Amino acid sequence: MKLNNDDQHGHNKMKLCVSGAAETGHCPPNALDKAKELGREIVRQGGMLITGATTGFPLWSAIGAKEENGISIGFSPAISEKEHIESYRLPIDYMDLIVYTGFGYPGRDLLLIRSTDAVLIGCGRIGTIHEFTIAFEDGKPIGILQGDWDTDETIKTILERGHRLNDNIVFDTDPRSLVEKVIKLVKKQKTKD
Repeated sequence: MKLNNDDQHGHNKMKLCVSGAAETGHCPPNALDKAKELGREIVRQGGMLITGATTGFPLWSAIGAKEENGISIGFSPAISEKEHIESYRLPIDYMDLIVYTGFGYPGRDLLLIRSTDAVLIGCGRIGTIHEFTIAFEDGKPIGILQGDWDTDETIKTILERGHRLNDNIVFDTDPRSLVEKVIKLVKKQKTKD
């Protein structure tokens, strides 16, 4: 069997980050299904999943990615697996690789976003907004998953009041369609560079 270029060279796969709430008490019940479908679609469309190696929405997307036999990489705020598990109380399941940054959440967020081709945002909190602003400032393609949560509306308000245009942001309610739109933005951006 002849492998395609992406199979031979994993570095050619799109690295798509899913950002969302680790603590999901404010997320609606359907957030689990939306997150898992987002992870599945990333893999179905030829990408690899990157997350903050945390619980909640990112973990659910990792479960979806692994259900499709995809690659899941996490960036931890911890300095070691021991600290990741014991101090931060974060999971190691559904990850093919965890990068232990040792930089806490703010530093981890910077490395996480800079290591991806694009960011997809679901139900989130302030940490998700932090990851959004890093992606925005870095000019990364950003996909906002709209749902029965207020993260998408919060980001719309930030964009309206931020007084800066950005053509690299798309919104959609459907995970499949959102991933398609983000991949188009990544490909367009890569042909410019």
